[in-house]
Amino acid sequence: MNFWEYLGSRHQQLLADAYQHASAVFQCMVVATVLGVLIGVAAYRSEWAGNLATTATSTVLTIPALAMIGLLVPVVGLGVAPTVTALTLYGLLPVVRNAIVGLRGVDPALVDAARGIGMSAPARLLRVELPLAWPPILTGIRVATQMLMGIAAIAAYASGPGLGNEIFRGIASLGSKNALNQVLAGTLGIIVLALLFDAVYVLIGRLTIPRGIRV
Repeated sequence: MNFWEYLGSRHQQLLADAYQHASAVFQCMVVATVLGVLIGVAAYRSEWAGNLATTATSTVLTIPALAMIGLLVPVVGLGVAPTVTALTLYGLLPVVRNAIVGLRGVDPALVDAARGIGMSAPARLLRVELPLAWPPILTGIRVATQMLMGIAAIAAYASGPGLGNEIFRGIASLGSKNALNQVLAGTLGIIVLALLFDAVYVLIGRLTIPRGIRV
């Protein structure tokens, strides 16, 4: 059976795995984005706090994904829980770092002008600082999403959802006639999903970032 015949015979399962993979990454990125921006907002005004936040989240990336999931399984069990926990932790660094960089890069004169017209600190943050910091934050989200697409495949080790199951089944049956097809289908599926997500982020950027800021 060649690759195209394999895709035709397994397309329903592959689509289901792709949906689960995309859903897991999307949901984890939503949580990582909210947490990352909140951490960035809390830390960007202090050099010490900013360095601590960046160092703490970057330390997570030094832990191999397989080891991370293996450590989480005894705590939260198999399946979705270790997948969601690991992906959320891995997705924090790019968002936190870019949120801090973006907020620190806002022109102080604009913040002073907002203060001068009577804006409160929360209003300045929501209406001036965060909108101006949005381009680097969105870049961090894009980087984190691409990273999580690949890491999510490791979730199959802990009976997690997604295209990693196809890859692991192929690796486990190396030498069989469909082993290479399984690995290739799972890998290409992840690449396609990563490209689709990135295209959506590009569209979001065009819709939400004023042309003057993009330039």
